Amino acid sequence: EVLQEMPQFEPVSINNADLNMLAKLPGIGKKKAQAIIDYREENGEFTNVGDLAQVKGVGKKLMAKLEGKIKL
Repeated sequence: EVLQEMPQFEPVSINNADLNMLAKLPGIGKKKAQAIIDYREENGEFTNVGDLAQVKGVGKKLMAKLEGKIKL
């Protein structure tokens, strides 16, 4: 029996996730999670995952960390 160190991670929807779900993502704390929600409320849903980079505090390094962990 092989024990996996990391459980299968279900990607988090950046359009539907609440503050707590977003805050669990690597590099995203409560402050950035709130910024994502604020962005969503002001601009509507994200049309692609790359749009997340337009949120204040989310840069290329963070986007690389989130690859495969987020979805629309």
